[in-house]
Order: sequence, then structure tokens, then C-alpha cells
Amino acid sequence: MPFLTADLCDEFCGDNCDDVQVVGSCLNNYGGRPRIHGEVVTLKLFEDNQLVRDQVNSDGHDANGNGKVLVIDAGASMNRAVLGDMLAAKAAENGWNGVIINGCVRDSVEMSTMELGVKALGTHPLKTVKNGVGQTNVKVSFLGLHINAGDYIYADEDGVIVSPKALV
Repeated sequence: MPFLTADLCDEFCGDNCDDVQVVGSCLNNYGGRPRIHGEVVTLKLFEDNQLVRDQVNSDGHDANGNGKVLVIDAGASMNRAVLGDMLAAKAAENGWNGVIINGCVRDSVEMSTMELGVKALGTHPLKTVKNGVGQTNVKVSFLGLHINAGDYIYADEDGVIVSPKALV
């Protein structure tokens, strides 16, 4: 479904943004889809991507068949990548619409060819540990956004919008 965050801001913000949260383009695009939208599943972790592996191996579709978005608060770590090409390919295969990461990815060239939206702070070639330490479906906060599981997120080249309800 086509959308632009600028148009959504025009429609839902007016003079203020009481009902939605908005942040500019602080994240870089690494996936083959520059626009990401859908219902949010959250993860909070630090330099451990076992929970990411568990989530992308599950079906990212809800009952209506609309792809979900995995939002990962990786503590803004620039020391290890929590998503690489193998997990990104699995996410795309299992119907996830996108992944948004407060942290790093690796294998960015391969990821750019995939039918998956991926936005992150940067890249790093080092992988994480896999101890399964972290939390699933908890409130995460980064870049001035406060995101709950079940919120809706819209991200494109201009920025990110978070809403408690679907906007499109």
C-alpha cells in the first residue's frame, strides 16, 4: 500500500502531532524496499541476536495477511550487527514487511537486493553472540520515539511515524 510519511504528517499532524510520533531520517536504508509499514513487534536486546533469529523464523503475518515490522532496540550499539543477510532473507521469506534497528546490520550489499525493508543506524561486520538475552514485545524508546508492540509504524526516505492505530 503506497504512502509517504510527509503526506501522513499533513493528514494526521496538522499544527501538532498529538496522536502520532514523528522523527526525521535518522536511519539508513539497507533493504530492497525503501518504505516500511505495518504492525509492530518489538525486541529489546544488546549485542545478542538470538531473539531476532527466533522472530524472523516465525510467520510475520497477522490474520489479515498484512506483513508486520520488527522493531529492534539494540541499545544503539555500533560494535556488532544484529541482522545479517541470512536472517534478513528468512524475514522476507516468512512475510515480514521490514525491520527497523536501533543498531547495526551487516551484509548490507546482499540485503539491498531483498524484498524487505531494513533501516538501521549503520553497518558493522562483526556478528553478535547468541545467548537469548533480551525482551520481546516490550516498550522500546530510541530516537525520541516510544514504541509499543501493536503500534503501527511507517518509515520511508523522509522519516518515521509511529501511531497507536493504523493510518493507511
